[in-house]
Amino acid sequence: MAPTSSRRSSYSRRAQYGVFTGYVIAGIGALVGAVLLALSLWRPASFSGPRSVAADAIAPAAATSAEVRAESQNLIESIRGYLRAGSQNAELKKEVELARIRLAEAEAIALENERLKALLGLQEGEVRPVAVARLIGSTSASARRFAYLGAGSADGVTAGMPVRSPRGVVGRVLEVGRHSSRVLLLTDSQSVLPVRLADGNVVAFAEGRGDSMLRIRLINLGINPLKPGDVFVTSGAGGYYRPGTAVAIVAEKTEDGALARIISDPAATDYVAVEDIWQEDAILAAETPVEQRVGD
Repeated sequence: MAPTSSRRSSYSRRAQYGVFTGYVIAGIGALVGAVLLALSLWRPASFSGPRSVAADAIAPAAATSAEVRAESQNLIESIRGYLRAGSQNAELKKEVELARIRLAEAEAIALENERLKALLGLQEGEVRPVAVARLIGSTSASARRFAYLGAGSADGVTAGMPVRSPRGVVGRVLEVGRHSSRVLLLTDSQSVLPVRLADGNVVAFAEGRGDSMLRIRLINLGINPLKPGDVFVTSGAGGYYRPGTAVAIVAEKTEDGALARIISDPAATDYVAVEDIWQEDAILAAETPVEQRVGD
């Protein structure tokens, strides 16, 4: 059967009113928007008040948003700074290490200059040396302490000549070859050297102990005036060594003298000077038997 023409739509009247109301509101909104747009174009200053009110209304939210944005940017910058600081620290460490290397090289050059100046001083001092040569070896496995010198009779070296470095006495020539010599070091157990206190009239003997120390034995026993730090020099007695050359520094006081460290350590000595014997007549007199001297 065909549908009657009087059949109503499936929409209810309430729905139809709702749709109509929506259209009306949209139209009114569009009309109001158009009026406001035209008014803003015609008189822009008319909306300054509402804009100010709106700006004031959203100001707290905007401030909070700006603060959050600033904090986030600060955090990002902090992270970037931390990463940059890591790379910069690595570069600084490399620069510091390089600076230390350069400083060590500079100190080595300075020490080499001092060594060369000292060597020049050996050659240009008041006492012109017979020869200036390098210590080419030494003994260290026994109580005997010898060193070997790269100069011999061809250079004018003879037995008994004193050997010294820029710091002080090293020893004296014991045996001479054509181009080398053997030196008896002060630390040898058979070495005995007359010495005196550098700033006093205390005289003593410096005896080698077979190690790096010397035993200082006072000639005049009694009150021991020595103290750590006292410096002993050659006294000139015995004839081999020129007086006033540094020998040892007191390290420990004993009952009859002291134990002293040698000032011119052969292990730390490169070049040395061989000097003439101080007083050959005194040596010959000391080595001549008493009966022969009386008979003369």
